[in-house]
Amino acid sequence: MPAKKTRKVRINTSIPTLGPAKIKSGMHYCQFMEPDESTKITIPVPQPDGKTKEELLRFELAGPRQKTYFDPSKTKCAIVTCGGLCPGINDVIRAIVMEAHYNYKVAATIGIRYGLEGFIPKYGHNILELTPEKVGDIHTFGGTMLGSSRGPQNPEEIVDALERMNISVLFMVGGDGTMRAAESILNEVQKRKLKIAIIGIPKTIDNDISFVYQSFGFDTAVEAATTAIQCAHTEANGAYNGIGLVKLMGRESGFIAAQATLALKVVNFVLIPESPFTLEGEKGLLEGLAERLKKRHHAVIVVAEGAGQDLTDASRETDASGNPILGDIAGILRKRIPEYLSEQKIPHTLKYIDPSYIIRSVAANANDRIYCGFLGQHAVHAAMGGKTGVVISRMREHYIHLPLKLVTGQRRKIDTHSDYWRAVLESTGQFQYMRSCFGTPED
Repeated sequence: MPAKKTRKVRINTSIPTLGPAKIKSGMHYCQFMEPDESTKITIPVPQPDGKTKEELLRFELAGPRQKTYFDPSKTKCAIVTCGGLCPGINDVIRAIVMEAHYNYKVAATIGIRYGLEGFIPKYGHNILELTPEKVGDIHTFGGTMLGSSRGPQNPEEIVDALERMNISVLFMVGGDGTMRAAESILNEVQKRKLKIAIIGIPKTIDNDISFVYQSFGFDTAVEAATTAIQCAHTEANGAYNGIGLVKLMGRESGFIAAQATLALKVVNFVLIPESPFTLEGEKGLLEGLAERLKKRHHAVIVVAEGAGQDLTDASRETDASGNPILGDIAGILRKRIPEYLSEQKIPHTLKYIDPSYIIRSVAANANDRIYCGFLGQHAVHAAMGGKTGVVISRMREHYIHLPLKLVTGQRRKIDTHSDYWRAVLESTGQFQYMRSCFGTPED
């Protein structure tokens, strides 16, 4: 019998609208986009086998439209920030408020306190009116001025609150869990046939949202991570057979660990969730580390928090955001490395650094501030143009509209067969010590 052909899944990049835009924009100093202006971009698309494949897709371009759907004088916007902290959240809030107030002259923008809890009456959180005066300097601080929370809330209650407050546009800033919540809210809004725009601004310090190839705050996180790694390197060099162990954020994707490793070039072993490794035995991490110390008398290890979960006693439970509760791989390394080296009679010192909450709490750097500004502006343009169910992203130097369904499908991960991961391995040289675990550059 002839081999059964695999049916290619079509990726739908079309963007829903609330209806025809009929109101002439009050902006006179910009280049307007056509209502559905788009561009073709070749991007790596995740495949079921974990690899990526280049595909040419058409995406709607972000930017101001000549006509708006909403009448600014009668439009009330709301902003909510959800999930963990990330550098740049305040910058996004500020950009939305300034764009809505000065360039579109919307009637009001309000802030929802403490994430999705702020919509639910039983929590008793007050709303916050957002004006240019109130957000003028918030970009100089880390965190979010609105507060945040984790965990799902009933979409029906959220839409009830939107109706009570007469909200026309809801901007949701958060990670993949928040984008799934946005999709649920959108479905409820459409079920009730309401004219409320739902706009997502993707936030994840792990850089793991599908089709979002760099989330805001990632550049700042990598910069902060390199500071921790440099400290570990200094400590390692300061003692005979010194070891610096740095734990970085990265539940299911190791982008921060990999990018910081490439940036600093002093890491000798980088451990990420996408690349399983062995600890014991021939060509395991412990043997590789011992070999490294015998040759160079110092080593730096960077481990993403989600790496090596098969080596831990991780439960199958999840946190309030639906993320798996991770086992403590760093704790295992801190215990087992000294034990093994002592068994081998190799003198050593081990210094451990965990900068996780420092990294996510700092203010955004210059590059991320610029990026956040564009994201906030384009979010307002999309909303006023009547777009909904849309996520703002940058791809190949274009700011584009992504449909919510695309970003909620799966997490973005490092392709361990890519040139990117090859470059990481070449930078660390760890394949010289752990060839059976990580593979050689020729694999």
